[in-house]
Amino acid sequence: MRCLVLYAHPPEPDGQSLQGNLLYRGILASGNKATPCHFRDSTQKKFYLKHLKPDVVFGVGFWGNVPDIVQQPLKYGVRPVPWFNADGWIANYQNEFNRLELMFTTSEWVRQTYKRDGVDISKIVPIHIGIDTDMFKPNGNQHITKALRRMLGVKQNEKMILTVGGDTTSKGSQEMMKALAEVNEEFKDWKYVCKSWPSDCAREWREHEVELAESLGIKDKVVFIDDEFDQEFMVHFLNAADIYAAPSRLEGFGMIQVEAMSCGKPVISINKMGPSETIIHNETGFLARVAEEVMLNQEWVYPSMGFEKQQIIQFQEPKTFAYRADINDLRDFTLKLLTDGELRERMGSKGREHVVKSLDYRITSKKMVDITKERLGLE
Repeated sequence: MRCLVLYAHPPEPDGQSLQGNLLYRGILASGNKATPCHFRDSTQKKFYLKHLKPDVVFGVGFWGNVPDIVQQPLKYGVRPVPWFNADGWIANYQNEFNRLELMFTTSEWVRQTYKRDGVDISKIVPIHIGIDTDMFKPNGNQHITKALRRMLGVKQNEKMILTVGGDTTSKGSQEMMKALAEVNEEFKDWKYVCKSWPSDCAREWREHEVELAESLGIKDKVVFIDDEFDQEFMVHFLNAADIYAAPSRLEGFGMIQVEAMSCGKPVISINKMGPSETIIHNETGFLARVAEEVMLNQEWVYPSMGFEKQQIIQFQEPKTFAYRADINDLRDFTLKLLTDGELRERMGSKGREHVVKSLDYRITSKKMVDITKERLGLE
């Protein structure tokens, strides 16, 4: 099978770009032909669609990428097979999705979001994002780990809890801070590191995060970092932590949580969305209950979302746009992991084993290739 793989190429340190690059590499590892290309309109992309004659075009993104990943290949008579997240809802591309022969989503939760928003999901198959377990693995270099922890201000006697995201509030950092303020009444030897990607959104949320830390009396225990890391440094960063915590408010998959498990770290998250499908509760980590759902009755829409004009639309039924994890659960799970080294070691080892067995990019890519061949009648 000859494939064109559309994603932000050359690879960028962004989740969807890394997802696409690992799919491309995984297709090659499965013995099939693949060519990578950026999803945006370009001479290179048009040349590949017209002259490469791929059997299928895999495209990584979300519903907003329909024009580039679905509509443009169809103009050249090439079969598109998107591998999409949902970004909360599906906007106005139901007809395009319903005409597809095959589509993949990053989790069953995302698949159900498409169903909720009026898409026929009989042709949609959930495939989890695979990661590079040869890169993300426990680091035996204690010199690097100790040096990085010192740079972050984590003392030898302290345990390091880590949250990473484009912004950390969307990954549940505010819920974690509320839980940690209660943990601090019983266990004080910890530091909480919140690492976000530099952006206007992250800066706006950071102001609220700093205010919250101050109001909770834990400002001196929370370390805020806004910086860009490549994959190699992210491996060191994850290995420096004792616990990875991301009870996300909206998460179609949760790539960094899987990378943390691959590095042998116990993970705390939320029992909903993508994390509930990749983290095994009480084995590779803990999943907190949902305490709150954020529902919306209306939303602004734009032509870029498939609508004729900018307007506010009313939903026939309220849509869930975010969740909040239970603070009591987060407190209890964090306290258990902070005070029990054997538990951290056991969960970390189980997490590594689970990811290598089920979530390596070579495994998930082969599943996608095999399903595509079967569904589309390709060789």
